[in-house]
Amino acid sequence: MTEPPNPQGERGPISDDRLGRLIDAGMSLASELSLPAVLQRIVDLAAELTGARYAALGVLEEGLLTEFHTTGITAEQRSAIGALPVGHGLLGEIIQQPYPLRIPEIAEHPHSSGFPPNHPPMHSFLGAPVTARGEVFGNIYLTDKKGASAFTDEDERTVVVLAVQAGIAIDNARLYEEATHARGELERLAVMEDRERIARDLHDGAIQSLFAVGMGLQGAAQLSGEAGTQERLELAVGEIDRVIRDLRNYIFGLRPGILADRQLAQALQDLTKDFQAKSGVTTVTSINADVAAELASRAADIVHFTREALSNVGRHADATTCRVSLWRRGDEAVLEIDDDGSGFDQSALREDGTDGGSGLRNLADRAEGLGGRANVTAVLGEGTTVAVALPL
Repeated sequence: MTEPPNPQGERGPISDDRLGRLIDAGMSLASELSLPAVLQRIVDLAAELTGARYAALGVLEEGLLTEFHTTGITAEQRSAIGALPVGHGLLGEIIQQPYPLRIPEIAEHPHSSGFPPNHPPMHSFLGAPVTARGEVFGNIYLTDKKGASAFTDEDERTVVVLAVQAGIAIDNARLYEEATHARGELERLAVMEDRERIARDLHDGAIQSLFAVGMGLQGAAQLSGEAGTQERLELAVGEIDRVIRDLRNYIFGLRPGILADRQLAQALQDLTKDFQAKSGVTTVTSINADVAAELASRAADIVHFTREALSNVGRHADATTCRVSLWRRGDEAVLEIDDDGSGFDQSALREDGTDGGSGLRNLADRAEGLGGRANVTAVLGEGTTVAVALPL
């Protein structure tokens, strides 16, 4: 990808703090099978790292918008706008060129096509194409940097790396769809269970680590100004991609298997240890092994739900301690994640139990997929408890 000269100064590196969070995000995204969840987390992270008031990511297929994820705008505002973006103006430019685009004022750019009726006003703009294997899948863009008139060079580099992560996630999701298209629902579920078992057998992260390294190298290659260095990095990415594909093909070829009784209990233990190490929040578990064994067939979804809940604790709760519990209540299993953090005002929740953001919404969706319903209890200044009851 050839990028035009940057009129706003020479590029500098991404800070260690941002780089660490990007690497952590890459490893976390590598274990997520739900493409919408991956793309929403990328959008949320882009806004969080750059201080953008609004962020969006659009996915194109045969020129049509098939996925559109946002943060910073309410459901009511999106409904009032009505039509989704059609790829004209600035969005069309970063798809057609393609290269990152950073400007201080949208209205002053010659390719700006304005906003539809009821669209909130926006000024500063930062966008990048979402690509993989030379194909443009869509774009990611941010507007209105908080506390500043324009986005920075570091913001641009951050968004380019996130765009690479989004491109690889979309590409992998399509490969997964192709590999499982001809198989029935039961075999697809068996493959998902085997993926969880193989991931455990490969020492809790070999595939995710390779995936994260590949994303980091591909982002570095796109930012490199030296052709020789860029070529060598792309060759390394290709080799890593080949290894990941071989592992994936091996996983998809496995025959249906049964999760070990202890896998869910062990997975929850490992997940909390990892969360404690990364967040500094003292985290304990109380897991009923018999209940965990009965939930073995839903282990992957339960682990993802717990990971999402712990992620919310780490990002928002400002907690010092947290507990993950699993026990029996009649003919139900109850999974509970509680913390002693700042809590929040529950009166601000919507009727569906979410706050309009992605965190509680993702938990609600995951709970529904498990056949339960997420119940959130919070006391301002005292902490939050997220629980889901699952039929046994």
